Amino acid sequence: MSSLIDKAKEFVAEKIAQMPKPEASLASVSIKSFTRDSILFHSEVAVLNPYSHSIPICQLSYALKSAGREVASGTMPDPGSLTANAETKLEISVKVPYDFLISLMRDIGRDWDIDYEMQVGLTIDLPIIGDFTIPLSTKGEIKLPTLSDLFCGGGGGGDH
Repeated sequence: MSSLIDKAKEFVAEKIAQMPKPEASLASVSIKSFTRDSILFHSEVAVLNPYSHSIPICQLSYALKSAGREVASGTMPDPGSLTANAETKLEISVKVPYDFLISLMRDIGRDWDIDYEMQVGLTIDLPIIGDFTIPLSTKGEIKLPTLSDLFCGGGGGGDH
């Protein structure tokens, strides 16, 4: 009897391993807008749902890092669901005060850019499997606005 149960477990495990799973990608981080006291960074997660029914998203967690330090982090609980047989895009907005960016001046350096790493965990509720987290990350460099951008209105929708 136990060998029959073991065979059934192996069969189920093999079928679950062969099931298609949603695939996700993370866009590079960019500056969405800035004000006189902070910068709003933006990224986007695109998730392709291979199933013929929508899938609930449990949460999306993120961490923006630079120079080995965490600049900002957070969680978006229950950001909706993945559309059936389609790509769903989720926006991530991260507000960072200038005083924190000034503390990263060694990394920013003379060229006024910041090297970053964005890490995202997208947790979805898959049928049979349960909660499944898709880890994503992207690295890059962002050119920060100059003082003239801040005071002369060059900044993409912020309060100037």
